[in-house]
Amino acid sequence: MKRFAGLLLVVLALAAVAWAQGALLINGAGATFPYPIYSKWFDEYHKKFGNIQINYQSLGSGAGIKQVTEGTVDFGASDGPMNPDQLKAYSDKHGSGILHFPTVLGAAVPIYNIPGVTASLNFTPEALAGIFLGRITKWNDAAIAGANSGVKLPATDIVVIHRSEGSGTTYIWTDYLSKVSPDWKTKVGTGASINWPVGLGGKGSEGVSGLIKQTPGAVGYVELIYAVQTKIDYGTVKNSSGAFIKADFNSVSAAAAGAAKSMPDDFRVSITDAPGKTAYPIASFTWLLIPEKFTDAGKRDALKGFIKWALTDGQAYAENLSYAKIPKEIVAKELKAIDKIQ
Repeated sequence: MKRFAGLLLVVLALAAVAWAQGALLINGAGATFPYPIYSKWFDEYHKKFGNIQINYQSLGSGAGIKQVTEGTVDFGASDGPMNPDQLKAYSDKHGSGILHFPTVLGAAVPIYNIPGVTASLNFTPEALAGIFLGRITKWNDAAIAGANSGVKLPATDIVVIHRSEGSGTTYIWTDYLSKVSPDWKTKVGTGASINWPVGLGGKGSEGVSGLIKQTPGAVGYVELIYAVQTKIDYGTVKNSSGAFIKADFNSVSAAAAGAAKSMPDDFRVSITDAPGKTAYPIASFTWLLIPEKFTDAGKRDALKGFIKWALTDGQAYAENLSYAKIPKEIVAKELKAIDKIQ
C-alpha cells in the first residue's frame, strides 16, 4: 500500500511538472474601473483554456501605463487613452508602438453624504464644476437647490473627496469637467493625476467612499460598478440635451452610439458629454494596452486569443456587472486590429 502511495505521489509530481512546463502565465496591471469584469473574464478563460493563467493587479490606470511602458507586465489597462507623450515614451523604450483595445463601457458617478437627505440628487454641469473648483461651498447653494426642487438641502459645508493616486476614474471625471467648464479646462485640466483645487484624497474607490461615509457633507466620485456593488446612492447628471440621466448600461450605451460611427483607427476616443437625449454624460470606454510586438510568441498568441474571446463571448458577462457592451460596429473593427499584434 505504501509502495502504491509512493508511486502515486511520483505520478502526481510528474504530472504537475508537465503541466507547469505547458502552462503559460501572463501578467497585467492597471485600471480598477474594469477589475470586476476582468477578474471574471480571466477566470472564465482559464476554465476554457486551463494552460493559460492571466494574473491582473488592480492598481490604477497610471500604474498600468507605467508598468507596461517599463516592461514589467505583459499588458496594461487604462480608463483613459495614453497621451502623445506616453506613447512616445513607450516607443522610445521598445522601438515599437502600443495598441488600445476598448473592452467594455462604464461610468463615473457622483456620490454624497448629506445627513437628513435621502433623495437622489440632480447635478448640473455647472454645479459639479463649481463644487470641485471650490466655488460652491454650501449644499443649499442655488446652483444645487435649483435642480432639486422639493429637497430640503442644509446650509452645511461641502467637503470634496477625490482620488489620491493616478486614476482612470479621475481621468474620466476631469475630462468631463474640462468639456463642460472653460474655467476647469484652463485652471485644472484633464488627467489621471491633477492638482486638485480643493478636497481630501482617498486611495481607490474604497478610500473615496470610506471618507464620504464618515464625513457629513462630503461629495466625490466612484465607478458605477462600485456604487452598484456596495449599494451607495448616487445622483443623476444633466446631459448635453438637458435631461437628468442616471447611469446604467442603457444610458452608457447611448453615450457610445456616436463613437460607433466615427471611431478612430487607434480607438483613442472620449465619449464624455456625448450627444443624445438618453446618454449619460460621464461615460467612457476602458482599454487594454497591448504591445504591438512580442518576443514571446506563446504570450502573443494567447493574448490575441483572449482579446477575441473578450470582444465576442466575453461581452455576455458585461451587463450583469453593470458595464455596457462594446457596440458591434466597434467590435468588428477591433477584431481586424488584433492582426496588428506581432
